[in-house]
Amino acid sequence: MEREQAQKRVRELHDVLNQFNYEYHVLDKPSVSDAEYDSLLQELLKLEQEFPELQTEDSPTQRVGGNILDMFNKVDHITPMLSLGNAFNEQDLRDFDRRVKQAVGEDVRYVCELKIDGLAVSLRYEDGLFVLGATRGDGTTGEDITMNLKTIKSIPLRVKEPVTMEVRGEAYMPKHSFERLNEAKVAREEEPFANPRNAAAGSLRQLDPKIAASRNLSVYVYSLADAGETGVDSHSEALDYLDKLGFKTNKERKVCGSIEEVLEYVTAWHTKRQDLSYDIDGIVIKVDNTEQQEQLGFTAKSPRWAIAYKFPAEEVTTRLLDIELNIGRTGVVTPTAILEPVRVAGTTVQRASLHNEDLIREKDIKLGDTVIVKKAGDIIPEVVNVLVEKRTGEERDFQMPTHCPECESELVRIEGEVALRCINPKCPAQIREGLIHFVSRNAMNIDGLGEKVIAQLFRENLIEDVADLYKLTKEQLLELERMGEKSADNLLSAIEKTKDNSLERLLFGLGIRLVGSKAAKTLAMEFEHMDRLAGLTREELTAIHEIGDKMADSIVTYFEQPEVTELLSELKDLGVNMAYKGPKKVQAENVDSFFAGKTIVLTGKLEELSRNEAKAAIEQLGGKVTGSVSKNTDLVIAGEEAGSKLTKAEELGIEVWNEAQMLAEIQS
Repeated sequence: MEREQAQKRVRELHDVLNQFNYEYHVLDKPSVSDAEYDSLLQELLKLEQEFPELQTEDSPTQRVGGNILDMFNKVDHITPMLSLGNAFNEQDLRDFDRRVKQAVGEDVRYVCELKIDGLAVSLRYEDGLFVLGATRGDGTTGEDITMNLKTIKSIPLRVKEPVTMEVRGEAYMPKHSFERLNEAKVAREEEPFANPRNAAAGSLRQLDPKIAASRNLSVYVYSLADAGETGVDSHSEALDYLDKLGFKTNKERKVCGSIEEVLEYVTAWHTKRQDLSYDIDGIVIKVDNTEQQEQLGFTAKSPRWAIAYKFPAEEVTTRLLDIELNIGRTGVVTPTAILEPVRVAGTTVQRASLHNEDLIREKDIKLGDTVIVKKAGDIIPEVVNVLVEKRTGEERDFQMPTHCPECESELVRIEGEVALRCINPKCPAQIREGLIHFVSRNAMNIDGLGEKVIAQLFRENLIEDVADLYKLTKEQLLELERMGEKSADNLLSAIEKTKDNSLERLLFGLGIRLVGSKAAKTLAMEFEHMDRLAGLTREELTAIHEIGDKMADSIVTYFEQPEVTELLSELKDLGVNMAYKGPKKVQAENVDSFFAGKTIVLTGKLEELSRNEAKAAIEQLGGKVTGSVSKNTDLVIAGEEAGSKLTKAEELGIEVWNEAQMLAEIQS
């Protein structure tokens, strides 16, 4: 076959295979047999092998899985992937409705959608072509799993219009796929997945895309994160538009004109969810109108215009066999119930939190008791209460120890606290847990360095503190069980990369008592360098609005320790960054900036700055950058090829600048 003929046939095969794929995986209405589809796909594969230059990024052959990856690269989301606030009952939903109407008035419509129990993903398209797919990660930064997402046939590799945009969705594993996967794992004498959500997440984090391709995953798209120039004015319109582009959206959604309709929808799905071919763990309720969404805005963690109703936790009965004690990184002794294995909310549970000694006494829990267990928020197993009527007389009281089970130091109870603590700073359990915290996602985020590897390194005396992580050698790692050359190289590379982390990650990773990730970010942004933080007084710390007396005392006490001074000096010598690298705090002098207090929209293509750089610069000067034009917008900055946002700004009489005007103001 000549090249011209081959090129024509390749285009024909693209069109027909994409149509068949859309009918099967999106519309659920296949028009051809699997055998016919496979025959056409094989024809395309052969043509691409014969004429490699004809293979394109959006070819249906790209769904079979490409080369094995070395590791997942980090990806910054264009707009943060925030979590949702939760509602657990009717009153929570009515309170949400009241807050919304107080802010935007009585005329509100809601969109109700099923909350798919899977893995949140972000899909980026440029000129209609799928170019990047990522996990949610910490909401700001995720992992690039593009090659794995390309294997999911409900994700279009090219949409029906040449649009540039970012959409969000939930990758999930249908129940029948989950059952087949676990049957195969059991046949191979492998540990089965606990539930479809874990199976989906595990499949998308495989370095070999062919494994993801074999797992028969699907995706429901649920939002248009970056609407670009689409001109949609509501969430329901956005979903309809995504349908039109060829995405798979969940058709069980409903637009509701009142909170009463929302409650009816929620109640109906309490029982109907069992009949679905996929798992859901609740209902998502969103304000439909985009302008009202912008009026409501966001908290630090979630949008004020949306909420997730969580179904009541399933409760089951089992037997409490023993109580195990765990020592955390701050020395707190936490009792954990060891249970006869029991299925709860889709997973097998053998352990459940008991929190502290007072709770054990309050619930009169004895070893051997029959207990009721549930998952708080469908995630964390906990013992609800004891079925006293089931007691046989063989149950035994549990006695909390007086000394640490790890280092045998005497346990103490600090005044005003319910927890027992080990206060020995050399306690092996605290050191080990501190190391696990240091490498965790919200701290230094070291890929490949999980609890098991930390435990191995600690057990082999290769690490005693966090500085030792940066001294590890390939030779040392190769001595560990199941650690090959490639894994050792990847781990050392991942550790090396974290030397460049911004200060707030290191600060949170050090595990200073009462300093969470948000406080660490506040401190880093305010004081900008570890050296300055280390010399602060209690008064200087409490002058910061978010820092209270107890946290300030904890910070001062931490930095006064000679061991801490030595550790920070060692980390600095090893090349670990001690400075803040994020957006600067808006200084008092910026209050007089033109941008201060103004709501600004960026549209079109900028030449000198990226969209994110322009946004950061404006926010540093006190401005607020939003995604769509409304009557609350103060200024629109329009680059090349600005579309509907510019048109709307002109219709509303909103001031419009070009990029040169913006740069002049930023640099003034």
